[in-house]
Amino acid sequence: MTSAASLIAPAALMPRQPVPALDVPLVSGGRYVLGQNPGDNFDLIVFYRGLHCPICAKYLLELERLSEQFAGRGVRLLALSSDGEDRARQMAEKVGGKGLEFGYGLSLETARQWGLFISTSRGVTSTGLEEPALFSEPGVFLVRPDGTLYYGSVQTMPFARPAFSDLLAAVDFALQKDYPARGEYGGEV
Repeated sequence: MTSAASLIAPAALMPRQPVPALDVPLVSGGRYVLGQNPGDNFDLIVFYRGLHCPICAKYLLELERLSEQFAGRGVRLLALSSDGEDRARQMAEKVGGKGLEFGYGLSLETARQWGLFISTSRGVTSTGLEEPALFSEPGVFLVRPDGTLYYGSVQTMPFARPAFSDLLAAVDFALQKDYPARGEYGGEV
């Protein structure tokens, strides 16, 4: 039996503080390097489980549908998983990614630095695809152009993710009201 002390928990990111470095290849060519060519207001980084996940495909289809609206608000979009190039390309094609960039090859060490949970394979999914031996669970982050965290949400399961229409409204509110990132207090309670 494994003791709780021997388990490795994901890191917790703090709003208004720098997020971990991110440098991954893109399906479209080139690389996404956090901080290089950021959106005018935010980068929206969506970590997804991989091609094997039908819920991820549906979720990313919704983001692609709203991609022009996000772009109009100065938000650069990145979908990223630990899948290799071929599987990431298949997901990009399935989603019809035009306004959404697809990165691939996320290391599990980097996933853990971002506070993502790691799962083990359960075999073949309902899509008929084999899950990778290890992969990260979903996370959604809004990062300021200066590389600091504005908003973050991580899940332990593929279900109940933040709605992109809600995030779009949140971006509008944040920009109109110059609303600061919240949850920044890390002192004694």
